[in-house]
Amino acid sequence: MRTILLLLSAIYMALVECALIFLPRQFGTGAVPADASPELIALLRLLGGPFLGIAVLNWLTRRLDTGSVLRPILLANLVGFGAVALNDLWGVVSGEAREIAKLFLVIHSLFALSFLLALKPDRSDPR
Repeated sequence: MRTILLLLSAIYMALVECALIFLPRQFGTGAVPADASPELIALLRLLGGPFLGIAVLNWLTRRLDTGSVLRPILLANLVGFGAVALNDLWGVVSGEAREIAKLFLVIHSLFALSFLLALKPDRSDPR
């Protein structure tokens, strides 16, 4: 399960990174104005970099089974996806978010829940 979770999150994060860097206006439809300043576009592209780093980390560690190495990676993903899911929830409940935030709320919540479950010790592991 952890392998698939890290693989899916790596692909998801890479897609978000590509959208932020190469299609910031389209990715931000409804949030980024058509006449967005170059500074705003540069900021969106800047935010894509860390997403790519997380995608690479998740991709490279997807086959790890050593708990002491894998646990901090799973925890960091839980915190990241959990924070984003809470932000999505705030936007949806307050009405401040775009309509697509409802879909992202589901996606981010599922990732957060999955990383939480992945942190549980493997009962079949004799360690």
